Amino acid sequence: MLNEMTPVIQLEQRSLRQLLGQYATGITVVTALDSNHKKIGMTANSFTSVSLDPPLILWNIAKSATHFEDFKQAEYFAINILSEDQYQESKHFSKSSDDKFEGLDDVDEYMGIPILNKSLTTFVCRQYELHEAGDHYIIVGQIEACRNQLGNPLVFHNGQYKQANLHQAFTGV
Repeated sequence: MLNEMTPVIQLEQRSLRQLLGQYATGITVVTALDSNHKKIGMTANSFTSVSLDPPLILWNIAKSATHFEDFKQAEYFAINILSEDQYQESKHFSKSSDDKFEGLDDVDEYMGIPILNKSLTTFVCRQYELHEAGDHYIIVGQIEACRNQLGNPLVFHNGQYKQANLHQAFTGV
């Protein structure tokens, strides 16, 4: 696509999005309760650790997201890191729906917050800080509780779901 440095102002948004998509990420489903205590959730790949002391994470939400105001106001939320077998859950939570939890069997709760049972790791967080950043908000959460199970993560790269595999340099090949 590009083989020399190009000023970003010369790129269309779609081209910039494709370039950003070259960075492989894990996939999460962020869940919370809205102001009416209804379960809400959305797929997000903009998740990262921030600090161990205090234990902080962050994720980003578009101002145009269906439940933007609900997540912005939520005191608590959960980050569910998806396993490689959960691509259907990722797709499910990325689409608009009145009740994203309808028909889902494998959902539990912690402190009332919905958590996906088959996720690799779940962090239940209290909202710590909000930062406006362009057309998104950065939501920083302080981890209050977590759980983990063995497995491999679901990966998203270049607009596609992928699996993380051990690099051949470490397989003895």
